[in-house]
Amino acid sequence: MRALTYHGAEDVRVETVADPIIQEADDIILRVTATAICGSDLHLYRGKIPQTEQGDIFGHEFMGIVEEVGSAVTQVKKGDRVIVPFVIACGECFFCQLNLTAACETTNSGRGAIINKKQIPSGAALFGYSHLYGGIPGGQAEYVRVPKANAGPFKVPGSLSDEKVLFLTDILPTAWQAVTNAKVSKGSTLAIYGAGPVGLLSAACAKMLGAEKIFMVDHNQYRLKYAAEAYGAIPVDFEAVDAAEYIIQHTDNYRGVDAVIDAIGFEAKGSVIETLLTNLKLEGSSGVVLRQCIAAVRRGGVVSVPGVYAGPIHGFLFGDAFDKGLTFKMGQTHVHHFLPQLLELIEDGKLAPEAIITHRMKLEDAAEGYRIFDNREQECRKVILTP
Repeated sequence: MRALTYHGAEDVRVETVADPIIQEADDIILRVTATAICGSDLHLYRGKIPQTEQGDIFGHEFMGIVEEVGSAVTQVKKGDRVIVPFVIACGECFFCQLNLTAACETTNSGRGAIINKKQIPSGAALFGYSHLYGGIPGGQAEYVRVPKANAGPFKVPGSLSDEKVLFLTDILPTAWQAVTNAKVSKGSTLAIYGAGPVGLLSAACAKMLGAEKIFMVDHNQYRLKYAAEAYGAIPVDFEAVDAAEYIIQHTDNYRGVDAVIDAIGFEAKGSVIETLLTNLKLEGSSGVVLRQCIAAVRRGGVVSVPGVYAGPIHGFLFGDAFDKGLTFKMGQTHVHHFLPQLLELIEDGKLAPEAIITHRMKLEDAAEGYRIFDNREQECRKVILTP
């Protein structure tokens, strides 16, 4: 089959690789009909995620048709059309039973700490996201092996196009979790740092839930313009103003917003010192956005973090967070839990996640898609690939 493979920082290629096969009784083989390049894929593309190896197949946003099923698969059958959550969860362990599927104890046992000679699981495996997260080949390919098929694949109606349901795999549930973690409701004020796909869909979800005022912080003018036009967001260019200061000045009594969402994560461009520390591997992440979030949110507010972080953070102002009595909610998305509700919202026309798509390309052109998305060329918001 043809698949997008990694060969070093900013070097991805579509190559012919071995077809996937059934390895466990609860596996399925999926023929991919649509896949996408995620903002978090860019961390891999830039060589920023450890244990990403040459030949690894990327892609954790994908859907398709079931082609083959293992002997123990009971929830789907050949010919079913499904989306697949990017988190691989067993559905049976302690955390899965709590609907915390991103914390699944069974699918990525090779990464946890060792205590008293016992390995402690460290969270679920992810499709196409390095050997740190299980080394499971991803879906930017013609076919993909899907483990734990009695828990993961989610059937979607044929009346909805691939584009309408594809983002149920990751960015729509991620945005929804970010907004619900932020306790957004009618009349809320919210700031979103990062106008990438997750930031934009967070604005869409917040608007639907009745947020009164949404600030969108970025420096890409075309993305800020889209957020303003599509979701009524107030654009804030962090290169032109101090974003937190601007937000505070435009909230009642200079209190700040009720909640803030960090949809940027660890690769945010920080100070010269932060850049030096991260380049020297002395710090794992830039703290610039988190400092902004702590400043922009009101006392007693919520900082919601869907953006990926790795390792220690320089200049994390914990004392300020304590003084303001802030709540932090963060982590990988518990996709499975949100799917029925989000599908219903799409069917009812209350959410239209496909609106953010700007580029539709063939899988063969995936390397160019990565380059365009990474460089934010051609006013790119989201790239969809079809094999």
